[in-house]
Order: sequence, then C-alpha cells, then structure tokens
Amino acid sequence: MARSADRNAEHEGGFWRDRTRIVLTPVAAPSILGLFGFAASAFAVSANVVGWYGVRSVTPLVLAAFVLTFGGVAQVLAAMWAYRARDAVATAMHGAWGSYWIGYGLYHLLIAAAVLPAPTADAVARTAFGFWFVGLAAITVIGSAAAAAENLGIALELLGRTCGATLLAIGLIAGVPAARTAGGYALIVAAVLACYTASGLLLEAATQRVVLPVGKRGAEPDTPGARPRRIVQYPAGEPGVRYGQ
Repeated sequence: MARSADRNAEHEGGFWRDRTRIVLTPVAAPSILGLFGFAASAFAVSANVVGWYGVRSVTPLVLAAFVLTFGGVAQVLAAMWAYRARDAVATAMHGAWGSYWIGYGLYHLLIAAAVLPAPTADAVARTAFGFWFVGLAAITVIGSAAAAAENLGIALELLGRTCGATLLAIGLIAGVPAARTAGGYALIVAAVLACYTASGLLLEAATQRVVLPVGKRGAEPDTPGARPRRIVQYPAGEPGVRYGQ
C-alpha cells in the first residue's frame, strides 16, 4: 500500500510538472541594502557610544532621523524583499534590526521633544532601554547560527551584533559603563563586517564574478575571479523557484 501511495504521489507530481509554466521574477540581493543600512547606522551610533566623537547626550538626537530612515526603513524594506527572495535569515535579521533602528530614532526624537527621559539622565529609562537589547541579542544569536549553514561572513557579522547587543544590555541594565563601551566596539566590528559582506555582494552583482569572498557555503563559488552559478532550483515541487540571494 505504501509503495502504491508513493507511485501515485510521483505520478501526480509528474502530472503537475508537465503542465506548469515557469515564470521567474528575479530580484537583486536585498541584503546589499540591508547590510549597508546597518553598517552606516551602527558605526555612527557606536562611535559616539565609545567616545570617538560627539556628546552622548546630544549626538544621538542629531543622528535620530538618519538612523530611523537608513538603518530602520531601509532595513525593513530589505527584509520584505528578502521575504520575496525566500531568504528566511535575511528576512528575520533585517526585519528585527530595522525595527530596532526605527524605535531608536523615534525614541530619541521623543527625547528631543522632552516627552521621554534620556537613558543617560534617568536610571529607569536606562534600564528599560537596556531591555531592548535582551530580546534583540537572543534573536540575533539564533540568526547567526542559521546563517552559518549558508554564509560564514553573515554569520560572523551577526555574531558581532549579538555580542554588541548582549554587552549593551549588561551595561545599561546593570549600570556598567565598561560593558556599554565594549558593546559599542563590538557593534563597530559588526558594522565593518557588514560593510565588507555587502560590498562583496554588490561587486559580484556588478561584475558577474566573485571579487571579495564572503564565506558562501554549498555549491556557489567563493573564490576571487570565479563566476557565480546561474541555476534554476527545483525544490519542494516548485519549478523555477530559486531560494535565497
């Protein structure tokens, strides 16, 4: 009976394959925009956190609009396009961090309007702000583990984000300035890795060959000078569907 069911399933699959028209709607890799958006925002904010420039109580207010749009809106858009490309990791990570940056921008605009207290001036606000990073770190470490199966560059970049979010949570909630500063440095490292990975994806798309290896796993080539494969995948009975970026 089981073999009969298998034959019927195979016959039915062949029936639909023979009568299916393939229509492709390719998109550029959404992570190019998402990674650049994170890199620019994280670097600008974290460089202020570690004391490279500006004043912590003033500079975040100046950066709020930039972070909200490029770090937030751009990453959320990248998440939706990654959803269209069926890249689950990129959808989750760009969506989570894009939403964070939107929240960051709105929060600091409300601080500027004297509606909410700044975390640097109010212990209750500092603790609440610290809890933003608890969930963000937990989600990101899962994303890093998942990305390791596809792209080591993105996995390392997400691991840097995880370390940064974890240290910022400790620094803000426990009131440990050294942990907050270390978290800022971790996010700067993550921003550099994100910029490198996005550059590798962008240069590959523009030149149709690998320029900067980004640690791709599987059959896709990752050696400088190699040309990417152009295959139409056929998993799960969905002809013409290519998963991922």
